[in-house]
Amino acid sequence: MIRRVLLLVLASLLLCAGAGQAQAAGYRYWSFWERDGEHWVYATQGPSLARPSDGDVQGFRFAVSEDSANAARPRGTADFATICAKTPAQDGRKRVALVIDFGTPSDAPEGETPPAARTACARVSPDATTAEALAAVAKPLRYDTNALLCAIAGYPEKGCGEQVSQQRTPEQGEPTAERKSPSDDGPSVGLVAGIAVVVLLGGAAIWQVRRRG
Repeated sequence: MIRRVLLLVLASLLLCAGAGQAQAAGYRYWSFWERDGEHWVYATQGPSLARPSDGDVQGFRFAVSEDSANAARPRGTADFATICAKTPAQDGRKRVALVIDFGTPSDAPEGETPPAARTACARVSPDATTAEALAAVAKPLRYDTNALLCAIAGYPEKGCGEQVSQQRTPEQGEPTAERKSPSDDGPSVGLVAGIAVVVLLGGAAIWQVRRRG
């Protein structure tokens, strides 16, 4: 009986430790954004469906994120007038300003280095989609069989929306909402407290068994 109680206590300890070491899973991918005044808003349509208007600013950011709620936004504050300053308007065409942020080394696939962020002004037909505007200024693009955007200007060379463990440190100046999973340098206070409770309960159970014997 004592042996059984000890095994139960040990199993509880292992479960607590495993829970403390678990990491939230994220995905490495290009997120698509629309500029609304001074703020980036996560796009509700994919780039192959969105049809921006003349004067719109749209952005892409490569990063590891759990979902749209904590996705990393494109960096920089360039507006349409700045990005398209050297691209004059033309009859029968529209201009779309694009911000392309290749992310940080911590988000890059193994063996790859992200290029420097860039902006571009695409001058395209009035009915062009964002994907067509992007293709006009940032080839080569790469898509998977489900039409998911995998690479812009050839980056990254491989991979597409793969699942990875989140260990990225939030970038200086970015919103707190972009923080990833907590550091796993050591057990949390909650984990230590939980283990202590399990040990105390296990000790009490063993005492009860001995008392009955």
